[in-house]
Amino acid sequence: MSTSITGISFATLAPDLAATSLRRRRRYVSPAAGHALETLGHAIEYLSDEYVKEGGLFAARDPRIEAIRLLMALNREVYFACPELPSFGERLRSWLRVH
Repeated sequence: MSTSITGISFATLAPDLAATSLRRRRRYVSPAAGHALETLGHAIEYLSDEYVKEGGLFAARDPRIEAIRLLMALNREVYFACPELPSFGERLRSWLRVH
């Protein structure tokens, strides 16, 4: 089970993401997707920092938390839309079939 520094389980926060994180695959991130991920990451970091700096409490219905969660969901959507790269084993098997 993966946990954060605070001890909160990511599996409880995002069960579908926890199930897919067991299978780590590299992805081809195009320059456009990379730029989108970078921009979303900066926005998430900025909003999070401002929220903590203002001393916000983590309330479920806080619009600022909902905005951060929305940006995080968009970030995942952009990342998972990128095609998976074949693993080393898959590339090796493909190469052996050709030769």
